[in-house]
Amino acid sequence: MAKERLYLYDTTLRDGQQTQGVQFSVAEKIAIAEALDDIGVDYIEGGWPGANPTDSDFFAARPQTRATFTAFGMTKRAGRSAANDDVLAAVMNAGTPGVCLVGKTHDYHVTAALGITLEENLENIRASVAHMVAQGREAMFDAEHFFDGYKANPGYAVLCCRTAYEAGARWVILCDTNGGTLPAEVGTITAAVIASGVPGDHLGIHCHDDTGTAVANSLAAIDAGARQVQGTLNGLGERCGNANLTSLIPTLLLKEPYKSHFETGVSEVKLTGITRLSRRLDDILNRVPLRSAAYVGASAFAHKAGLHASAILKDPSTYEHIAPETVGNSRLIPMSNQAGQSNLRARLAAMGIEIDPKDPRLVQILDEIKAREDRGYAYDGAQASFELVARRVLGLCPQFFEIKRYRVIVERRKNRYDQMVSVSEAVVVVKIGGQKMLSVSESMDAEGHDRGPVNALSKALVKDLGPYTRCIEEMKLVDFRVRITQGGTEAVTRVIIDSEDAQGQRWSTVGVSPNIVDASFEALLDAIIWKLIRDGAQPV
Repeated sequence: MAKERLYLYDTTLRDGQQTQGVQFSVAEKIAIAEALDDIGVDYIEGGWPGANPTDSDFFAARPQTRATFTAFGMTKRAGRSAANDDVLAAVMNAGTPGVCLVGKTHDYHVTAALGITLEENLENIRASVAHMVAQGREAMFDAEHFFDGYKANPGYAVLCCRTAYEAGARWVILCDTNGGTLPAEVGTITAAVIASGVPGDHLGIHCHDDTGTAVANSLAAIDAGARQVQGTLNGLGERCGNANLTSLIPTLLLKEPYKSHFETGVSEVKLTGITRLSRRLDDILNRVPLRSAAYVGASAFAHKAGLHASAILKDPSTYEHIAPETVGNSRLIPMSNQAGQSNLRARLAAMGIEIDPKDPRLVQILDEIKAREDRGYAYDGAQASFELVARRVLGLCPQFFEIKRYRVIVERRKNRYDQMVSVSEAVVVVKIGGQKMLSVSESMDAEGHDRGPVNALSKALVKDLGPYTRCIEEMKLVDFRVRITQGGTEAVTRVIIDSEDAQGQRWSTVGVSPNIVDASFEALLDAIIWKLIRDGAQPV
C-alpha cells in the first residue's frame, strides 16, 4: 500500500527564538536554515519580517533552499483592506514562496484582545488568506488558541478554520497555544475538524509542551488525520518549548504505525545526522546538550547496570528500542563502582580492545576504578578518562609527552579606567621526545575579558605540542562542571570537562584534587591524550 505524505514544518528560527535567553544572529539563522534543509524538512519558517532588524536582514540574505521558505505574520487589521495593511505588506515583501498568518480562533480573544466582532475577525481571516493566494504564495493559517477556543465555542473555532481553508489556505494549523491540551482531547478535536469539512491533507498541528505532552499531542493529531506537523529543534520555544522535532522525526521514521504508513522528506540516511544537528544547535546557543534527550542525548543509549550490560553484549535489542547508529548516536557502557565484568568487557570492546574473559587484568581494572572512585573520581560521566585508566593497566596507553611543571598566576588590579579586573597567566613546560618546550598564555578573550586560570592553562597547554599540535588545534572545551565531593578542610574537588572536535565528536574527562586548578589540568590532559589516541597519533 502506498504511503501517505506527512509534511514537516520547522519553526526553530521563529517560535524557537522566543525561548528565554535565545537570540539568533543572521549568520546563525543562515547556518541553521541550511542544516534544516539538508536533513529534509519540508518547510522552514524564518521569522516575522519587519518585527525586528535581525529578521528583516535575514530574509534579505536567506539561503536558497529545497524546503519551502516561509515568512510569518498575522492577519490584517479590521478597518483596512488586505492590500493596504502594512503588516501584511512586510510579510509579502519578504519574497518567500510560503506565508503563514496567525489569526484568532477563540471567541473571547477576538472580543477582548482584538476588540472586534466575531464577524469582523472572520473577514480578516478570509481577506488575508485570499490576498496571499492571489499574489501566488502558498498560504497557511495558524489557528491561534484553537483548542481552548474549540472547548469554549466549537462552532466558531471550526468556522474560523473553514473560512481560511475556503479562502485558499494550503494548510490550516491547529495551535495548542497555551500547551494545556492533552493527547486524547487533541485527537478527538482534530477528528471533529476534519469531519466539519477541512480535509486532513490540509490540516496541521502546532503544540507547546507546557504539560510535557507536545510530542504525544502531535502524534495524536496525526493519528486523527492531520498531515502537517510543526515543531522546533531540541524543543526550543516559549515557556516550556514546542514539540521537539528531534524526537518526532525519528519516531515517525522508525516507529509503527508511522514507519509503514507515512513518508516524509527525511530519508533514513539523513536521519543519521539528527544527533549532530541537535548538538550543533546547542553549540550555536552555547548550551550544554541535554544528556537524557530522547534519541539524541548522550545518555539515550547508556547502560550502567551490570545486568543490562551483560544482555547488551549478547543482543543490543534487549535494552535498546532502536539501534543508536540509526540516529547518529552511539552506545555507552558507563563505568562506576557499581560496575561488573560485563560492563567492563562491553566497554573495552567499544574501545576496540579484545581481552580474554579470564584475563586477571580485568579484575585489576575494576579494582583501580573502584579505588579511584573512593578518592572522588566519577567515571560514569567521564568515559574517556575511564578508557585511559584501562589502557594504562593493559599497557596500551602511549606516552606522547611529559608535563614537567606548570604555573598559574591570577592577578587582580585596576585597569586604565580605574576598574578592578583580574588577569590570569599560565606557564606550561612539556617534554616531547627529549626536548623541553615552554608555552605561556593569558586568559584574555578577543574582547579583553579574563576567562580565568583554567582557560589560561588550556590555551598554554595546546599552544605548542610540537608534532601533536595539528591533531588538537580544532579541539574545544564545551562544558566544565565542578563538584566538591567532601566538605570542610578535607574538601576534594572533582572537575568534569566535555570536549568536542571539528567532526562533532564529544568526550568527557575527569580530574580530582583538593585544588580546582590542578583537577582541571588533569581533566584537560586526559582530553588531549584521548584525542591523540583516537586519531592514531604516534609517540615521538
